[in-house]
Amino acid sequence: MKGSVVAVVAVVILLIALVGVYTRLGLSNRPTASTTTRANSGTVVQVVAAENFWGSLASQLGGAHVNVTSIVSDPNADPHEYESDPANARAITNAQFVIVNGAGYDTWAFDIISAENTPNQRILNVQELVNQSVTANPHFWYSPYYVNDTVAAMYKDLVAIDPADAPYFHQQYAVLNASLWQSYMGQEVRIKQEFGGVPVASTESIFVYMANATGLDLVSPPAFMEAVAEGNDPPAQSVAQFEVLLKGGNSSVRALVYNEQTVTPLTQNIKALAAQNQIPIIGVTETIQPPNATFQAWMQSELYGLTNALNAQALGQ
Repeated sequence: MKGSVVAVVAVVILLIALVGVYTRLGLSNRPTASTTTRANSGTVVQVVAAENFWGSLASQLGGAHVNVTSIVSDPNADPHEYESDPANARAITNAQFVIVNGAGYDTWAFDIISAENTPNQRILNVQELVNQSVTANPHFWYSPYYVNDTVAAMYKDLVAIDPADAPYFHQQYAVLNASLWQSYMGQEVRIKQEFGGVPVASTESIFVYMANATGLDLVSPPAFMEAVAEGNDPPAQSVAQFEVLLKGGNSSVRALVYNEQTVTPLTQNIKALAAQNQIPIIGVTETIQPPNATFQAWMQSELYGLTNALNAQALGQ
C-alpha cells in the first residue's frame, strides 16, 4: 500500500513539474480538438527564412497565409560556410518578412538586407530577440526557450503584417505550441528528470543549449567545441583533455554528441575514439534532417537517439 501511495505522489510531483515548465515556456494554452478558424482573407505573406529550421516554424505558424522560402537547407553542407547567390538576393528583396539567425551565422543575409533596404520589410533577428551578442553561441534553435521566444515573435510579426487574419494566426500559434511541447519540449523535461547531471560530451557547441535544457553535464572542453564550430583548429591542450575523457569510458562520458555537418579529420578521430571505448554516439545536425521533416519531428528524433543512448549506458552499468 505504501508503495502505491509513493508512486502516486511521484506521478503528481512530475505532473506539477511538467505543467510548470509548460507554463514557463509559454505553452499553457493548448488548443482543443474543436478549435477551427478559417482563413479570413486571400492574403499570403511572402516570408524568407535564412535557415530551414526557422522556416519550418514560420510555415507551420502561417499556414495558408504564408509562402515561406528557406535558403539554407542542404543536409550535406556546413551552414557556417554557406555563400549566397542572386536567387537569395531576389527572394529576400521581395519578401515582406525575413527571419535571420544572427550571431555571425548568416552574415550573407544581413549583407543582402542592408544592400537592398526594401521598404516596409519586417526583419526578425533571433540573436537580438533573445538578447545575445554577435559573438554568442549561434545555435539558438537548440534552446527550447529561444524557440518559444522566436515563435512568439513570428506570431506578432505576422499579425502586424496581416491583421485581418489575426484569428487564424492565433489558432495556428496555439496548435504549433502544443505540437512543440508534445513532440520535443516535453521529452527534454523527461530526460532532465531521469538523467540530470549525467556527463556527456560533444564535438561542437551546437549541443550546449540542449544540454542545458536537459540538465546533462556537458564535460567536453569548451575551447574544443567552440573552435570546431568556428572552423578553427582546437588548442592542443583541449584535444588532449577530450581524449582523456573518452579513454575513461563510461566512468567519464556516457554519450558523445557528434555534429554530422561539421566533419573534420579531428572530429572523426574523436568519434572513433568514443566507439573504441564503447561510448554511444548520437548524430545531430545543423539543419532539419530530413529536409522535408518538421522542426519538432527533427528535434524529437535527436532526443530519442539521446535517450536511447543514455538508457543503454544505464543498463550497461
